[in-house]
Amino acid sequence: MTLKMGVIGAGRIGKVHAETLVQRVPNVSVAAVADVVPAAAQDLAERLHIPVATADYKAILADKSIDAIAICSATDTHSQIITEAAEAGKHIFCEKPVDLDLKRIDAALAAVEKAGVKLQIGFNRRFDANYARVRQAIATGEIGELHMVHIISRDPAPPPISYIKVSGGIFMDMSIHDFDMARFLTGSEAVEVYTIAGVKVDPAIGEAGDVDTAFVVMKFANGATVTIDNSRKAVYGYDQRVEAFGSGGSIATDNIYPNAAIISTGEHIRRDLPLNFFMERYTQSYASEMQAFVDAIINNKPVPVTGADGRAPVVMGIAAKKSHLEQRPVRLDEITA
Repeated sequence: MTLKMGVIGAGRIGKVHAETLVQRVPNVSVAAVADVVPAAAQDLAERLHIPVATADYKAILADKSIDAIAICSATDTHSQIITEAAEAGKHIFCEKPVDLDLKRIDAALAAVEKAGVKLQIGFNRRFDANYARVRQAIATGEIGELHMVHIISRDPAPPPISYIKVSGGIFMDMSIHDFDMARFLTGSEAVEVYTIAGVKVDPAIGEAGDVDTAFVVMKFANGATVTIDNSRKAVYGYDQRVEAFGSGGSIATDNIYPNAAIISTGEHIRRDLPLNFFMERYTQSYASEMQAFVDAIINNKPVPVTGADGRAPVVMGIAAKKSHLEQRPVRLDEITA
């Protein structure tokens, strides 16, 4: 069986997913791409030989030959398109976050359940081999009882201010991946969050109502403590590391480098900088998550990252921001729709 898919959104992440589907995922045919900027859709369609380019995503939803869609549009469109796609009978892959508002998330998830279609949320890092190995070590007891997890997630450069103003801020557009990773690695749910954050990188980020540097401490229901270390700017490249520590040992992952060469001279020992951004660092994980989505549809299996998995990190992000603003620990059960 070949699954026919449409891609909604031809921006940065839309290009990543369209290229992945066309070039790296078998049993898929990308039938159409949509973007509110017609030239963006047209350019992507021409480059990847996608038959249809349109400015109106509803044309994709109306095409009965298309089985599924990938929502890669602006965050504030996600929940609406999920609802419309479910009503059109399409299976749905949606980039994070589902929405910034819990009521709109709940309405979208209810529409999916009512329609009986599949919904997978785009937390690609779960499909990275390094993080999967950390999860395995925790889940099997290889490092004993889990005590602590430390997640380092630092971008090489901040996004444009125009993006920050609509993204929901660092806790929704960046830390949300780490909140999901904390749930994935611990196999548990956060019960309390405490955030220390500030503006260290660019005053314009603060003027836009956001922070660019944050440290989040979370208590989890299974007794583990998780710390998350975020920065909008790591001058040396994309910094993505994890350490899990338990009663029987620890497991840690390093950054990914373009090569394994070590340069040794009389003055220093050094290596090249790590890969510079998420497109290079997580290339395989994007392919693996899309393959999992396609397999779930073709073989009628549960998706590996559900709508509920998409909702939980939004609650964590709201709690983290509330903690920062109120300068106190915030329990997750304080956050209601």
